[in-house]
Amino acid sequence: MTTTTTEAKSDSDYDVVVVGGGPVGLFLAGELRLGGARVLVVERLAEVDETIKAGGINTAGAVALYRRGMLPDLAAAWERNRWRMRAFLGDRSADAPRTPPKFAGHFAGIMMRGDLFDPTDPAFADIGPADGVGLGVPQVELERILGARAERLGVEVRRGVALDGFDPYDDAVVVHLADGAQVRAGWLVGCDGGRSTVRKLAGFDFPGTEPEITGYQAVVEMTGGERLGTGWNTTDVGTYVNGPFPGRILTVEFDGPPADRSAPVTAGELQAALRRVSGVDEVTVHKVLTSTRFTDNARQASTYREGRVLLAGDAAHVHSPFGGQGLNLGLGDAMNLGWKLAAVVRGSAPDSLLDSYTAERHPVGAWVLDWTRAQIAVMRPDRHARALRRVVTDLALTTTGTTYLVQQISGVWQHLDLPGDHPLTGHSAPDLELSDGTRLGDHLHGGRAVLLDLADDPTLRGLAEGYADRVDVLTVACPARPGLTGLLVRPDGFVAWAADEDEDDKGDDDRDALKDALTRWFVAA
Repeated sequence: MTTTTTEAKSDSDYDVVVVGGGPVGLFLAGELRLGGARVLVVERLAEVDETIKAGGINTAGAVALYRRGMLPDLAAAWERNRWRMRAFLGDRSADAPRTPPKFAGHFAGIMMRGDLFDPTDPAFADIGPADGVGLGVPQVELERILGARAERLGVEVRRGVALDGFDPYDDAVVVHLADGAQVRAGWLVGCDGGRSTVRKLAGFDFPGTEPEITGYQAVVEMTGGERLGTGWNTTDVGTYVNGPFPGRILTVEFDGPPADRSAPVTAGELQAALRRVSGVDEVTVHKVLTSTRFTDNARQASTYREGRVLLAGDAAHVHSPFGGQGLNLGLGDAMNLGWKLAAVVRGSAPDSLLDSYTAERHPVGAWVLDWTRAQIAVMRPDRHARALRRVVTDLALTTTGTTYLVQQISGVWQHLDLPGDHPLTGHSAPDLELSDGTRLGDHLHGGRAVLLDLADDPTLRGLAEGYADRVDVLTVACPARPGLTGLLVRPDGFVAWAADEDEDDKGDDDRDALKDALTRWFVAA
């Protein structure tokens, strides 16, 4: 029963307990530590999960990590895994180019042709050095990078410990762990995946659409694979993928969801699915190195917060993996929630700030669910869907179509509904090259907001004086954007306010808008 004050005793106290030590939970924990919160991450697995999952992150995900100083780690991981990307680069030799490719991807297995992509499209302007770097970084590598970062920042991570339950109170949450420990925290965040224990115990509503496919992704040892088509292949039964590296396979059949998603995937099961979908009876799977079973169950929590309990990542939304949006969606959740929850914890913001988390991230999650549903519709083996697939393929094989699809896949389309009429407001900030030799992204590593004074305006700087513990002020020029006079960038990299040269006597209006933005996002509780 929920009471006004915490009654239970605890073994230790934290500001936030994060349940789930995957990439989303670890990234969120790091964000919270940057903001000064005491954080505990509990993860039921004793070791990093080596199961094959996402094969890379998109532009939006890479930019988020770049803004926290992790670009060298991403680039090193890409280099270690560049052999996986040779098919995308069109060169399988040992001397394949070492430069990360532009993010392209696919829609329902319809591959985007790089030569049709228009790099001059305004959506891709000023992305900066993170563009394309995360494409070849598999999820397990990203988890290690984020785990090392969390350790450097002082996050406590308890592995091999499952959540047993929790008691919510008005002023705290008492968390019960399976090892018998009892922890008191100000807030609890579920980053524990699509079958989230936190979500279920807290009673979050989780509406959506039922699954209609059974899919497998695996890395195997097999013979007869040379008879399979390479890349994505559509047949009368479903879809299969062979590559982009030897032994990696994926199958999709429209025969309903699996009877038991948690049962171990056997070599015989994978072989049967691959033979059915491909029609190649000579292929034989001898050994399973790593595998996962998936469906297109598409559901989203109606809200991402219930009192002192919040959700992020797959705990908040589930969908099919097509288009590679899931991991990126979760990283975006963590980036958005981390600075806000840390501000509430340290008393720099009222807890009403957390209402903006659902308001801003729920529409993005809803879009991803529809994006994956659309791909399922195009992948179905019936005649109507195949006719639709031919139409979509024709559209994709145009410059306009390819550029549009890459915009969506890369995440550069994302826009928040924030007050203000400047074209940059609500968008991810351009990675401006500044006159002191730095870029904007270099000034976001500490997880604080940045006010760029690009016109040496003392009035603008004066407005930010009361926010020195929350907002860094940088007076510098931007030669490439001489008309831009000021930019307020939130800790998550989104523009909260921007102003151009005062051509129509808008100076007072711009200053009032900056005041409002500073108050909205950084006023003390």
